[in-house]
Amino acid sequence: MEKESILKVKNLKKHYHDVKAVDGISFEVFKGEVFTLLGPNGAGKTTTLEILEGLKKHDEGDVFLFGTYIKNGIPLSLKEKIGVVLQENNFIDHLSVVETLKTFRGFYSSGLRIEEILKIVSLEDKKNTKVEKLSGGQRQRLAIGVALAGNPDLIFMDEPTTGLDPQARRNVWDMIVNLKENGKTIFLTTHYMEEAEFLSDYIYIMDHGKIIARGSVQELINAFGEERIIEAHLDVDENLKGELKEILHEVEFGKSKVFLKAYDLPKTMKIFLDWVEKRKVEVRDLIVRQSNLEDIFLKLTGRSLRD
Repeated sequence: MEKESILKVKNLKKHYHDVKAVDGISFEVFKGEVFTLLGPNGAGKTTTLEILEGLKKHDEGDVFLFGTYIKNGIPLSLKEKIGVVLQENNFIDHLSVVETLKTFRGFYSSGLRIEEILKIVSLEDKKNTKVEKLSGGQRQRLAIGVALAGNPDLIFMDEPTTGLDPQARRNVWDMIVNLKENGKTIFLTTHYMEEAEFLSDYIYIMDHGKIIARGSVQELINAFGEERIIEAHLDVDENLKGELKEILHEVEFGKSKVFLKAYDLPKTMKIFLDWVEKRKVEVRDLIVRQSNLEDIFLKLTGRSLRD
């Protein structure tokens, strides 16, 4: 069965003087999928998102939304088919949850009933609570509820779980999964690799305004994660770190952790364990795993998402 195209972008560009924020990117988003755009800060993700949401105009390129060519802004008829979850939301604190939802629902000619929205975002028991009394997770669920007010087909979610505790983050994940199962299309940006792995049908990795890799999680791992990763919990000083880097070149250090890239696992493991025994370093834990999405991301961009 041929997939239905919801959003198609060809050679999109946005420059600010000498800065090429978005430098000729192309991609397509299909109905009922979670499409994720990853990249370090400054990669061009936010600019891309703002163009697609109709908040900024692009300099060059073609954008097709629900099959309609977008030239001079998104028409109202299509805006009503889009929902947006921003990184930060400035709701009116003294309004209740239900009053906030009614306010935003009033902007649309048709959409979901307030009771339906409250059920989807699990805020029925908080409907009369003032916004100022909501927890971070409840505020974010309200933000998703606001985005659903017009019953959109496409929902842009810009880092929707940043700053949430693990339980609240999981609640948002469950909501996104349920929205997808009900035919909604999600365009997601996130700072969490685990989130991208769990939710994404398709991922584009962006850096310096360009797309540098694309595919499903497994396709990206198959293409770029040929090595195994040895993780060891140990404490070593700078001298020992330097020594380990000399004998095993592809080594990275975290807090009380060392990560070794192993293209030849038995050989790399033997060299490492011989060094551990020789230097009498205490290893508290040792695991061998396949490369994951975060390993791939760091390999391609050379820096973490929060740089």
